[in-house]
Amino acid sequence: MYFATSEFWHLSIPLYLASVLAIGILTQWIAWRIRVPAIVLLLVAGFALGRIASPEQYIGTQLLFPLVSLAVAVILFEGGLSLRFREVRNTGRIVLGLVTIGLLITAIGTFIAARWFLGFSTPMAALCGALLTVSGPTVIIPLLRHVRPHRRIGAIVKWEGIVNDPIGAVLAALVFKAIAGQPDDSLAGNSLGAIAWTVSIGGILGMVTAWAIIALFRRYLIPDYLQNPVVLAMVLFVYALSNHWQHESGLVTVTVLGIVLANQRRVSMRHIIEFKENLRVLLISILFIVLAARVQVSRDLLASLGWTWSGAWRGAAFLAALIFVIRPAAVAVGSLVGTIDWREKIFLAWIHPRGIVAAAVASLFALELTRLGKLGLVEPGLVSEAEQLVLVTFLVIVVTVTLYGLTLGPLATWLGISSPDPQGILFAGASRPVREIAHALHEEGFATLLVDTNAANIADARMAGLPTCHAHIGSEYAHETIDLGDLGRLLAMTPNDQINALAVMEFMEHFGRAGVYQLALPETTHERKESLPTHRRGRILFRPDASFDRLASLFDHGGRIKRTMLTDSFNFEHFLARYGPSTIVLFIIDKTNRLIVFTEDMAQPGPGQKIIALVEHDVDLPKSGA
Repeated sequence: MYFATSEFWHLSIPLYLASVLAIGILTQWIAWRIRVPAIVLLLVAGFALGRIASPEQYIGTQLLFPLVSLAVAVILFEGGLSLRFREVRNTGRIVLGLVTIGLLITAIGTFIAARWFLGFSTPMAALCGALLTVSGPTVIIPLLRHVRPHRRIGAIVKWEGIVNDPIGAVLAALVFKAIAGQPDDSLAGNSLGAIAWTVSIGGILGMVTAWAIIALFRRYLIPDYLQNPVVLAMVLFVYALSNHWQHESGLVTVTVLGIVLANQRRVSMRHIIEFKENLRVLLISILFIVLAARVQVSRDLLASLGWTWSGAWRGAAFLAALIFVIRPAAVAVGSLVGTIDWREKIFLAWIHPRGIVAAAVASLFALELTRLGKLGLVEPGLVSEAEQLVLVTFLVIVVTVTLYGLTLGPLATWLGISSPDPQGILFAGASRPVREIAHALHEEGFATLLVDTNAANIADARMAGLPTCHAHIGSEYAHETIDLGDLGRLLAMTPNDQINALAVMEFMEHFGRAGVYQLALPETTHERKESLPTHRRGRILFRPDASFDRLASLFDHGGRIKRTMLTDSFNFEHFLARYGPSTIVLFIIDKTNRLIVFTEDMAQPGPGQKIIALVEHDVDLPKSGA
């Protein structure tokens, strides 16, 4: 058949590129649906695609790695944009300890493990030790989004994972220079001088570029439609320029650039952050597939590592050393400079996945050593070990991402520092309707938090035993104060529709569009000119006629919250018949104790589910088995 012929599988360059993107995005969606780390499926898809077509066949080596390098620059810049100094106000010393002492222990421990278990030569083991210190935003941020640890420990993990990427890459570049026998023409011609020169160039160029972007934005010298393209162009240019002056300093440049822009308060960077987040998903989807497709796992290559059936213990021992010995030791020593409890230390010791920077840098080093080997500038043994290093790096990526991705959530839940599927509700507003509804949820065991600027409302909520935050829902103080660890949705229920819409827009990034709700406008104002467009509003809460005025009126006239378990003998129709058509169903608690916010487009509740509803009054009807 034609589909089994080589001509069928020979793709044109446009079709190959489009296929990589389509496969990457489809894989991301499948990972979201089945709740597994997307990187694992991306690597599997990449390995499978590599059996059909190698990326060099369509892109070419001379173009492939410059493009990979530029994509990594954008990902690291986006990671820097997510770092806020206020997140580590009380834990900065721990982060510093992890990216210095902890990173050094990781490098030394990995070097020893590579020598003992993999049989690497001393130079290649040193390169392996330096390279596998990195982690990065490509794996850390998706894992944190999946696990949702509490704010303090999540900030430590995020900062360590993003900051150690440029540090580890620079360290690996210095080791590579020594291996390749290339004289260091930098400031002092030695490792310490090279590090200082790299950090200086990267830091200064990053801060100068950030200052230039801020100045251009403050003076409105760039129109809105050009701001995202201008920032992207500047990021790529300064990354390439920094690398031109000093190898691998570009990673420092873009990370510093992102951090400075994220922590300044002169101009808004929200639209830049949103654009870069979308771009990051596209780049990760492409990069992992393309780099994994380059890895050709042959029997000879496995045998060269000693990974035969009889020697499979070598790879297993190396991975076990990384995960169970080296990482816990790095955390134990690196965290001595700060104060964290034992639960947080266990969590930190069980999260250090490797990501795209390790894969890209390992592939780049292997390619360069192969080129130097053909010129006779390095020993043939190093060229062979370079290919082994690529395989080891991808093995570490696959195993660490899979292991941590599948076990980190249950571990964090067991430790009590995470809510992977939080059922709590963040309320914008603390008026009487909100307090009554929140109190019913509180009694059912669900976390609630009421945010309001009205001091009287906050005082009444506290008297009722409800957690509160006295602040504007869109303020920076609220974002710094609120710990969203146990909260999974936003219900905007203030009397002001504009404030409700603002709350939705502020928290849409965290909860997603499916998790932000707001009350409907009264019917008399639906056509008013000042009503906001649909894309700036959340999902309609409860039902279209459940406006704030309607809820307040029901409570003022004796309405109350009713919690009812549905059964076969007392179903939803019986419930409505008993309490009347004016009943507003608020929530459903399913058989697994999962809280569902009721909306008009939902299916009818069934037996075994509990209804939380606002009823006007009891109607004296036969109980129908209730």
